[in-house]
Amino acid sequence: MEIVGSEAAAASPSFDAVLFDAGGVLVLPDPTVLAPLLSAYGGSTEIGDHRRAHYAGMAAKSRAAASESDWDSYNLAYVTAVGVDAELRLLAASLLDRTRTAELWRWPIPESVAALRELERLGVPMSVVSNASGQIEWVLAHMGICQRGPGAGVEMRTIVDSHVVGVAKPNPAIFGFALEHHRETTPERVLYVGDSVVMDVGGARAAGLHPVLVDPYDDHIGADFMRIASLAELPALLV
Repeated sequence: MEIVGSEAAAASPSFDAVLFDAGGVLVLPDPTVLAPLLSAYGGSTEIGDHRRAHYAGMAAKSRAAASESDWDSYNLAYVTAVGVDAELRLLAASLLDRTRTAELWRWPIPESVAALRELERLGVPMSVVSNASGQIEWVLAHMGICQRGPGAGVEMRTIVDSHVVGVAKPNPAIFGFALEHHRETTPERVLYVGDSVVMDVGGARAAGLHPVLVDPYDDHIGADFMRIASLAELPALLV
């Protein structure tokens, strides 16, 4: 974990609750689908390479200050990271854009699933706030990751889908739909964990939450917000 700048003082006490983004935090675009798709263009078929490619794509999207609907920089960075042949990258990026549908954000990140179970064991209050397309609550439950209330996965107080509530990050209003389920905790004592500087860090700060960026490959060294390599680092901040 890296705690830098003015965030260091705020990170000393433990926090009381945590809200999670879904994409890049709990799930990734399914590499078992994307790997064979891009292998025809020279792309790697290794799951680890596709995991890395997602965060390379999100870093590129953040550097471009791209809106939620603009994935051009992500797509090009993704296909570059998996080793697509240089002359085929634009073609492959276009194919990726058409293939990476909302329903494909379904591959559970193993260390995130383990961390959720540990946080649940510790009694940490949790919810999900995601820019999605109306599908994310079903996907998270179907994959056995988490659900609203008791179930096969980890219990969340609520799961907020931007399509369902009609407002999306970085608009801070979206976080209000989750915070109403955490009324015992003031916003500054709530962590929001995401993978986008613009959508997640920016939105969480505007809502008065404490942002944490999942940055497993150190794509954001020197940033003025808290970064973690994985959710396994969260229990130390929450107990």
